Amino acid sequence: MISSSSSLAERFNTFEREAFRLEILDEYNIPSSADSLRAFLAGEPQPAEYNAGWVETVRAATQRGKRMYRVHIVSRPLTDYLRYELGWGYVRNMTGGEEFFILDVTEQPNPLEGVPEFWMFDETSPVVMNYDESGAFIGPEFLSADRAAEFIGHRDTALAHAEPFPEWWAKHGE
Repeated sequence: MISSSSSLAERFNTFEREAFRLEILDEYNIPSSADSLRAFLAGEPQPAEYNAGWVETVRAATQRGKRMYRVHIVSRPLTDYLRYELGWGYVRNMTGGEEFFILDVTEQPNPLEGVPEFWMFDETSPVVMNYDESGAFIGPEFLSADRAAEFIGHRDTALAHAEPFPEWWAKHGE
């Protein structure tokens, strides 16, 4: 069942311990990011207000002792979009306390082939993130708690094969 994105937004205010995200796409079609992406690709400086709302959401959670973290599955060379997302987005989001890990499948098989993008809240609430073929977000699919163990397994596999973003970026970033 696909439900409203507003219900997903509520999860960021109501989770108690942790919010984990698995990202798998090389391109996200986010119309509100088009100007920022163009600026990044043109070599312009990052605006001070870039991603400010999300950074405040993250900071509010992490200051209360909650953990927000994600793994992104990538292969090199990175798409322009991923260079932007990692170079501007991840670096900025880390200032709010969000943690990032990279599972680089350039020289190894993807241990999560076929697993969808998802958020997992407090190890009890998996939410599949649905996208169309262009990378446009279609909506979240809230799964029942009886599917949590499956997604905890995906999270654990992702983390076991990933490395912290700062170390990966120091080797492969631009």
